[in-house]
Amino acid sequence: MKNRIAELRKARQLTQQDLANLLGVTRQTIISLEGERYNPSITLAFKLARTFELKIEDIFIYEEVDEA
Repeated sequence: MKNRIAELRKARQLTQQDLANLLGVTRQTIISLEGERYNPSITLAFKLARTFELKIEDIFIYEEVDEA
């Protein structure tokens, strides 16, 4: 799943560590999220949305994969 976390973080002049501290996660979690190697729990997705004052769907872009 694609996301806009790095873009939103940089627009607010936050470091990865700053964002991790706000969310109560590790910097490694932020790195994995930004690298699209990790999809967050629903709780973390809501925390991100609240932090950026956006809807979850404004942060995460779901792309359906055709598995046929």
